[in-house]
Amino acid sequence: MRVSKWFAMMLPLVALTFSVLLLGAPVTSAEETHAFVGSKNCKKCHLKEFKSWEATKMAKAFESLKPGVAAEAKHAAGLDPQKDYTADAECVGCHTTGHGQPGGFVSVAETPDLVGVGCEECHGAGGTYLQDGYMTLQNKEYKKAELVAVGMVAEVTAAQCTKCHSADNPFSPGEFDFAASKDKGTHEIFPLKYPH
Repeated sequence: MRVSKWFAMMLPLVALTFSVLLLGAPVTSAEETHAFVGSKNCKKCHLKEFKSWEATKMAKAFESLKPGVAAEAKHAAGLDPQKDYTADAECVGCHTTGHGQPGGFVSVAETPDLVGVGCEECHGAGGTYLQDGYMTLQNKEYKKAELVAVGMVAEVTAAQCTKCHSADNPFSPGEFDFAASKDKGTHEIFPLKYPH
């Protein structure tokens, strides 16, 4: 084997070895870094927020895709109110969490914990920032900046909402006003027990 070919094959292993030695942890791939874990994982530490979110339209967004549910809204949007839209690719992207992204919603059977518009649609996929050493019950003194560095969304902005609530989406009802809507559709904000 030629030296250059051998070097090209060994370079990823050398990079991983140096990362482990210097950083103390292996480098994760983009898929692992941004895997979706579902809102039930957030519930473990953020029970009040979870219960508040559970009562919102966002949490129940997937239900509106079922036959006979939200019939008036479907009719107004030119949809058949009796049709089942739970597997319709045009619909599930705005009624689930992480659809079309690594580890995101695939189907009710495969990814039942990603049904509805969950925590990770606004706060980023939790696959890394919920691992040991980051946001866990064992690490109550974590810092928000550390979580942001590994995928948590620092600040929820209109950009997260307008992926679906936009003039380009014919099924989005009316003009979207982020300032007026951000507190209505999400969850109550409760003070954190520990400083971050």
